[in-house]
Amino acid sequence: MSLHMPAAAASLRTVAAGQRITVRVPATSANLGPGYDSLGLALSLYDTVSVETVDGDGLAFELSGEGADTLPRDASHLVVRTIDAALERLGYRRSGLRLAAENVSPHGRGLGSSASATVAAVLVAAELVPAEDRPDRQWVLQLCSEIEGHPDNVAPAIFGSLALSWQDGAAFRTAVARVHRDVVPIVAVPDYELSTELARSLLPSSVPHIAAAANSGRAALLVHALTQDPSLLLPGTEDYLHQGYRASAMRPSASLIRRLRAEGHAAVVSGAGPTVLALAAGASEADEVEAAVARFARAGAEATPRYAGESATTWRVMRLTVDVEGAKVEVHSR
Repeated sequence: MSLHMPAAAASLRTVAAGQRITVRVPATSANLGPGYDSLGLALSLYDTVSVETVDGDGLAFELSGEGADTLPRDASHLVVRTIDAALERLGYRRSGLRLAAENVSPHGRGLGSSASATVAAVLVAAELVPAEDRPDRQWVLQLCSEIEGHPDNVAPAIFGSLALSWQDGAAFRTAVARVHRDVVPIVAVPDYELSTELARSLLPSSVPHIAAAANSGRAALLVHALTQDPSLLLPGTEDYLHQGYRASAMRPSASLIRRLRAEGHAAVVSGAGPTVLALAAGASEADEVEAAVARFARAGAEATPRYAGESATTWRVMRLTVDVEGAKVEVHSR
């Protein structure tokens, strides 16, 4: 979806000044191995956007955390553009804004940072309009999926937990499943980025029927493993559609995944990468995963292939939980 203001902007109603809204959105991991463009998990890393509407049409922008040194602080920022696009869809335009964004989720690492920003912005816009025009979260899902191009990250960011998403014609749908209490997500975030566009460009236009059939079986098994029987996470995360094709663009991550899986741990590429996600069955296995990543990191260049002419990768390892609430909106005043 193109993010723009309409030519006939003067016909839009202006949202009321004096509103203060804060939105907290979880990071997400999409695909989870075989669930390409359909499965997503909400994680306990949170980006926060706070907005106050003021008289006039000015914009004051405070930005902290991830991306604070590189992201714009003007109307070209994704959050501002998306607020404008969502308000336009609702028949409104913004007044002046004071906006503060605190980014915790790493950018360009496959943890849904752009989806989090999109969800936060659309939820802000939905709260800024009068109650009689305020949309529900299914509308939020539809617009966010249009903007992102697919629902696999935005659905868990909105609803939390494990989101199983699909497209019906032009409509995006999702169903939310409760994750087994023993599942422990661990992310190993490398010190390099990978664009989603590059990762997608490496995929073939078609795959053999045998690979598609194998992948559908593993995706079905993965849902069962995540919700009912975590002992099946290793076979459930086997992928036949995308990870192998993308490995050349994230060689350190691919090597870490191979090492973890060889040791019996359910490790996959998080989203388009390059973050590695391991799904442990309980705290004891989570300890083993963290120790395995530490051994891999210590081995340095001998264990990690060189990436883009650089030597050994460093990893930021975080043991997380599954977020079960999704995006939370707090209205400070109306």
